[in-house]
Amino acid sequence: MTKFAISAALMLCALPVFAQETTSTSQPQSATITAKDPQAIADLLKDMGYRAELTKDKQGDPKINSAADGSKFGILFYGCTANVDCTSIQFYSGFDLEKGSTLKEMNDWNASKRFAKAYLDEEDDPYLELDLSLDFGGISPEAFRDTVITWDSIISQFKGHIGW
Repeated sequence: MTKFAISAALMLCALPVFAQETTSTSQPQSATITAKDPQAIADLLKDMGYRAELTKDKQGDPKINSAADGSKFGILFYGCTANVDCTSIQFYSGFDLEKGSTLKEMNDWNASKRFAKAYLDEEDDPYLELDLSLDFGGISPEAFRDTVITWDSIISQFKGHIGW
């Protein structure tokens, strides 16, 4: 056998090992969190210790009901095609205050906070929202967990801001 033949044989034997190593180090597609899989989002919330009830909104799009820091919140799904294949989500929470809140309080919040916006409903009750685009390949479970932890902290800060 020539040196060339031996080298070629060794390379052919190594190819399956190389291919195995290459595919085993890449992250599986199912590990990516996207808005196309509401159940995976609900499961991840449950794994984190949150309540997560997967339902549908008035348009038939997915919706998750949950709670953080003793306050209910929801996750709405947006950019859906025929109530599936959604592209983004929105965390939201509303607070029913006896006397409502003020536009100044909401403006003060929005001017000093980065990750969530606040507004008043028609009864001057404050609402809080955080949008998350999951369209272009999604995010890792770790990044999603970080977002949930941030949301939980924001709810707590907002409750202090509005005197809840």
